[in-house]
Amino acid sequence: MYITITKQHSGLNYKGSVGDFVEYLEKENEDKDLEVEEYFFDQYNDRVSPEQVIKGIDENTARLPKKAPKFYSLVISPSPRELKHIGNNPEKLRIYTRELMKDYAASFYRDKRVTVDDIKYYAKLEHTRTFKGTDLQIVENQPYATKIQELKKEIRHIEAGKTKGNLNVLRTKMQKLEAEAPHQQHGKRIVQGMKKDGMQSHIHIIVSRTDASNKLSLSPGSQYKKSETPLNGVKVKRGFNRDEFFKAAEKTFDKTFRFQRNFVESYKAKKMLLNNPKMFFSLLSGLPTSQKQVALSLLHKAGVNVPNIPTNTVQLAFKTFMKLKKGVENAVRSGSIGI
Repeated sequence: MYITITKQHSGLNYKGSVGDFVEYLEKENEDKDLEVEEYFFDQYNDRVSPEQVIKGIDENTARLPKKAPKFYSLVISPSPRELKHIGNNPEKLRIYTRELMKDYAASFYRDKRVTVDDIKYYAKLEHTRTFKGTDLQIVENQPYATKIQELKKEIRHIEAGKTKGNLNVLRTKMQKLEAEAPHQQHGKRIVQGMKKDGMQSHIHIIVSRTDASNKLSLSPGSQYKKSETPLNGVKVKRGFNRDEFFKAAEKTFDKTFRFQRNFVESYKAKKMLLNNPKMFFSLLSGLPTSQKQVALSLLHKAGVNVPNIPTNTVQLAFKTFMKLKKGVENAVRSGSIGI
């Protein structure tokens, strides 16, 4: 499971409508028949029109400062293994979203308990993804892409009569580079913007910064961590516990769908990789054989080659260790493995 939380972006100007974002999320419905379109939904309604979403978010901004974000965007990206476990079922993803938003509400630290009915949100399923510049496949294919672009430029110059050269030789070199690029899909070099193969379903959630009553500000921003702030001489609870939310989101998926999560898929492992990477690889090496095989398979599919993990972390050479750590981090960022 890979989850991101981002605030409304428009430079320093947050006066704009959510309309542009809603229009962006409608892109997958283009050229689709009505019966197969994906609709926005909320906690209790399966079909919410784009117009209702825009109205619901844009009119729910009372008491917000001019430069404060009016809404936040959550992207919930189940891993391929998680999607396979639930059969890539849209209805199960909607069920999970509604349970997840209960966890979201419970992660706010307030004097009065926040429930899902206090949250104004709208969600949308998407079933395709494209490769981004930060994806491991794009990063590792980049040296080949650069050389191919140089050859294309040279070919254009020859065709325009600016320079002389053998076009056939250059085109043969280009074809060889295309074939040698380490990451291919259906026999073609993976490039930025190409649609990803396999199950790619994910969930976009638009959450109003203001609660459903349009009175209370509820920000999941990282700068608003769990704390108690003096207000008129009285300590007031405030903040959002992201750590608690990410843990709960994972636990909810596992409990709802009886998913047996491997160590490298866990939020605990992700934190450990960032804060204590040697411990991460030490625990990975100490897994029972069957679990370790699954873990190594998941890492391999994500593009991280771990042929042999030393049982003693002291044996892990610094250069090898950093290469492994960077590979896992790239896989995490690209959502290739669900941690």
